[in-house]
Amino acid sequence: MYVDAHAHLDRYGADLGEALAEIERGRLFTVSVAMDPPSYRANVEIAAACELVLPTFGVHPWNASAYAGRLGELREATAESPMLGEIGLDFRFVDDASAYPAQREVFEFFLQAAAEQNKIVNLHTAGAEEEVLALLRRYDVRRAIVHWYSGPLDLLDEFLAQGAYFTVGVEALHSEHIREIARRLPAERLLTETDNPGGEKWLTGSPGRPSIIKQVVAGVAEARGVCADDVVRDVAANVARLYEGDAGLGAWYEKFFGPGVADRNIG
Repeated sequence: MYVDAHAHLDRYGADLGEALAEIERGRLFTVSVAMDPPSYRANVEIAAACELVLPTFGVHPWNASAYAGRLGELREATAESPMLGEIGLDFRFVDDASAYPAQREVFEFFLQAAAEQNKIVNLHTAGAEEEVLALLRRYDVRRAIVHWYSGPLDLLDEFLAQGAYFTVGVEALHSEHIREIARRLPAERLLTETDNPGGEKWLTGSPGRPSIIKQVVAGVAEARGVCADDVVRDVAANVARLYEGDAGLGAWYEKFFGPGVADRNIG
């Protein structure tokens, strides 16, 4: 089964029905992350209509200013969600430094919740890789998915030592830097994503379709010098390893990947 570990299905708008049909035809297990409480509620509704969709709650750093000082409003959804994301910091696309304190406040709220509730976090790190890593260490969060990492290569090993997994997505089809990251990642920490529909649109101007995950897998396989089936197998095993034994996620991996997937050889 293909895994899209980071998408925004609520942003498909009028094309959502077609996107869900494509997910179901291709049996594409899709984690749909939230930007804020309204997008989380939308993703929960989407997941009710498609069993292949896992909705998760977070507040994206671009939206953090709206929720700083209102953290109590986030507690119920935070406790309900089986995973927390999309959360993090963004110092690259947000160039107004006055917004950074709000980003930190909201991000640290989620990291503390992740530590207390033993939940996986799905991270945005653009331009803030060193600070995100330092905060993971401060809160002792050791189950993190670093989404679309494009930062310095010399930080990869430090994130890996903290237990992080990394998604590689559509930019692997366009960027040598991303392909180099894909080559360097250990097979046992590799995940795939699309960031649909916006990831492909940002790169090419056309919204991404769910089946583009197959092109991502092919691109990652080419970069790593392996076959696409190896990447599919490794990613499935990694999701299983992350989810196995998790109170909120354990049933997902057995339902979609089968018992024992996490123990299969990685290569």
